[in-house]
Amino acid sequence: MLIQEKITDFKNKIKTPLTKDKITVLQINLGKKCNLACHHCHVEASPQRKEELSPEICQQLVTVINNFPQIDTVDLTGGAPEMHYGFKELVSTARQHNKTVIVRSNLTIMFESDYEDLPAYFAKNQVQIVASLPCYLEDNVDKQRGKGVYNKSILALQKLNQWGYGIKKNLILNLVYNPPLPKNNNFSLTPNQANLEKDYKQYLEDNFKIKFNQLLTITNLPIGRTNIYLENHDLKQDYLAFLEHNFNQATLPHLMCKNQLSIDYLGNIYDCDFNQMENISSLDINRKKLTLTDILEQNNLDLIKEIQTKNYCYGCTAGSGSSCGGSLTMTN
Repeated sequence: MLIQEKITDFKNKIKTPLTKDKITVLQINLGKKCNLACHHCHVEASPQRKEELSPEICQQLVTVINNFPQIDTVDLTGGAPEMHYGFKELVSTARQHNKTVIVRSNLTIMFESDYEDLPAYFAKNQVQIVASLPCYLEDNVDKQRGKGVYNKSILALQKLNQWGYGIKKNLILNLVYNPPLPKNNNFSLTPNQANLEKDYKQYLEDNFKIKFNQLLTITNLPIGRTNIYLENHDLKQDYLAFLEHNFNQATLPHLMCKNQLSIDYLGNIYDCDFNQMENISSLDINRKKLTLTDILEQNNLDLIKEIQTKNYCYGCTAGSGSSCGGSLTMTN
């Protein structure tokens, strides 16, 4: 395949600006502290990071969840969201309103001191778990996430199964696949999600008696540690060109930024988690950066008309597409 040297600006590629639909998902990044420091992490989270939610911003989020019935899903991420101030208060607030709560867990947190009760807590509150397991083979996982992470992840999944996750209808356990970082410019798209899910399920069942609901495939976007890696290996432009070459127009109506607000630990608002990490704020019709204070003052979640885009958006629109909920279309 001939790699393009010049990248078409994403705004020009889509021709018509992306616009927001009605907001139904509130994704909250509680902070950057994590017990792991994974090589592909776009948040650049680690045990050394200190940034986290403040009591003031937590109370603003509680008010938003209480005041807007249109929110059907509260999606908690980090870092390791379980480690941050306000985590359990946000879970309980959302569940009181019968909203779906998603926790994006690295699984290994369940073996850290003071977090051993998480499986029971999750089950009691019927929290949906989205757990990172970038491969079903040990070597590949440990290369991306650190030595010993695979074995801890397997033990955590078995423990979640014991509580009914992946088995009982109301205890959803989804796994996340992301590809290894490329060693050269022989790039590839994420595999077909349905086919890879079958492979995961068979391997984990046969070897560990593990059950789960769905596999979600997510493309590595050139931001955070992935971006640093690509730049250090002189692969960034080629990777962007590869993603553009595989641009799929059919993904656009299904992008997660369409119906989502991404909130950081300071109360700033973004169209998606990736824009948050690149500090590309959401703008209102007057081109003003938005915060939780604006939403509460105007009593309106739908202040954004046009979604902010950058060239890394090709990562969400390549092939079958990519989002926090996995692939966006059935075929490339």
